[in-house]
Amino acid sequence: MVKIAPLKPSLMVVSILGFIVSAFLVNNLDWKITLLIFFAVMFIASFISMHYSSVIPKK
Repeated sequence: MVKIAPLKPSLMVVSILGFIVSAFLVNNLDWKITLLIFFAVMFIASFISMHYSSVIPKK
């Protein structure tokens, strides 16, 4: 099984905000599609990390 790296929660926030901003404020269609795919992949990576990574104990 593949080890899943724990990602910071801020990555999910940035991906959601970036998706919303690029969906409404970017006028060029090529850039809009590119940025939407980019932020969707970021969101999926943070979602997978949230569900399958092990919890790191605080020191």
